[in-house]
Amino acid sequence: MGFEDTYRLSAHAVITNAVGEVLQLRATYADRSWGLPGGALDPGETVHEALLRECREELGRAVRIDYLSGVYYHRVYNSHVFIFRAQFVDAEAIALSDEHSEMGYFPLDALTPVQRQRVVDCLAFDGRVRSAKF
Repeated sequence: MGFEDTYRLSAHAVITNAVGEVLQLRATYADRSWGLPGGALDPGETVHEALLRECREELGRAVRIDYLSGVYYHRVYNSHVFIFRAQFVDAEAIALSDEHSEMGYFPLDALTPVQRQRVVDCLAFDGRVRSAKF
């Protein structure tokens, strides 16, 4: 990779409800798929700053970051995704941005295989940051 080449980085949150289901949002762009809250880093941002900003933008709520659980490479997007465990800091209602049409909490077996692996790694965090290629 050359010095002038661009490369994608994103940060995403694993947020669960009281019964352990995982929060996902349905995108209004691209293939309209379901995914974890979060998104691409802006120039000059750290991965932590990006996650806090993205959650505020997409959910209308602040989150607290508990830990970084994994960094995953995705060939299709030529990007690395940073996965964090996070929690809401208050009990306000979620207010979706225009980027998402729906939200829901899903059991692990309802997630896509890639999403499931990232979430399982996060929920089983033992102090070691995981990595994998997809």
